[in-house]
Amino acid sequence: MLLVCGMALAQAGPGSSGANRSQSQARLLTVSSISHSNFAKSKKLRKKKPRGQQKIDAARATEIQEALIREHYLDGTATGVWDAKSQAAMVKFQSDNGWQSKVVPDSRALIKLGLGPDHEHLLNPESAMTTQPQQSHASPMLNQSPAMVTAPK
Repeated sequence: MLLVCGMALAQAGPGSSGANRSQSQARLLTVSSISHSNFAKSKKLRKKKPRGQQKIDAARATEIQEALIREHYLDGTATGVWDAKSQAAMVKFQSDNGWQSKVVPDSRALIKLGLGPDHEHLLNPESAMTTQPQQSHASPMLNQSPAMVTAPK
């Protein structure tokens, strides 16, 4: 016996007739096509949730626009509405800095505009590693092999 998708099908043995074999194969094809079509249908009906941030909040748009005005990439006053003019200014700012301009605003652009992440939640914000660590100058003793470090007798 074969168990396919919850249905038991008799497996055609060497002594079975060709009619029994073809009926078993037909049932097997029917069961698999039904389950496949139900799977495909349920996959089509699933709603896809949009990923990531969908639009810029009005308060954040105002902050970004004020920073772009301060850097002379945008004229006028900050409206809080992320419109085509704001988008074009941010694209120009990002491309002038050599960054990609397809996704706007880019995190590097926000940080350069002074609008990076808030560090109030940190226990020690003055000593927290929020930027790239600077190269430390190692002492000359660290570059020597163990044979060179041992003290003379």
